[in-house]
Amino acid sequence: MILTDTHTHLYSEAFDEDRDMMIRRALDAGVKRFFVPAIDSAYTEAMIQLEKEYPENIFLMAGLHPTHVKENYKEELRHVEKVLEQHECYAVGETGIDLYWDKTFLKQQQEAFVHQIRLAKKNKLPIVIHCRESFDDIFEILEQEKGDDLYGIFHCFTGTKEQAEKAIVYNMKLGIGGVVTFRNGKIDQFLNQIDLKHIVLETDSPYLAPVPYRGKRNESAYIIQVLEKLSDVYALPQEEIARITTANSKEVFGR
Repeated sequence: MILTDTHTHLYSEAFDEDRDMMIRRALDAGVKRFFVPAIDSAYTEAMIQLEKEYPENIFLMAGLHPTHVKENYKEELRHVEKVLEQHECYAVGETGIDLYWDKTFLKQQQEAFVHQIRLAKKNKLPIVIHCRESFDDIFEILEQEKGDDLYGIFHCFTGTKEQAEKAIVYNMKLGIGGVVTFRNGKIDQFLNQIDLKHIVLETDSPYLAPVPYRGKRNESAYIIQVLEKLSDVYALPQEEIARITTANSKEVFGR
């Protein structure tokens, strides 16, 4: 059973004490493919080093996280372009809009999101979208940029059934992680009405650990808890969920 974690911040400081052991636990659990999103230029070197250490397992993205869109965002976007030119990347992300923490740079977040969508199109890559309290803003931009060359993943999807269906119209897979195990997560109530061909698994580690680890540091091995929950939701064997979602990840990332 081969599992794919389509979104894991393996370079996070949260893993500095035991990173190799954490990755080994995930490999032992059957997670063989780790797709690693960018945050900003401060993490690029650590990401590239990780890929060198696990070349068969780790696949990098280039991007500017919306919560890191600040006064220097244009400089950061130039860095994203440079990484894409100099390094093999499998997606542009994570990008998007976050209105939960700070709305000060909304205009700049929107501009950075559009810029990264166009970078993804130019490089024939998927985008990985971060959306927090911003579905309307994101859908407005996706409508503007829609086309066969726009595709990717709605990372950490936490919306409604209607929003899920709308995301799918824009050629997006839904990234399902620990939230599906939360009692108040709600997505488990309608997810079985969404064809499994639109679903990929993720952890977003070190964030959003699934039950029974909720509130603790998340890690890629905990994708097993997400798999178990989806097996219940879809009434399918875990092996089948793993097979389909890994195939879906290959369709998105071309790897």
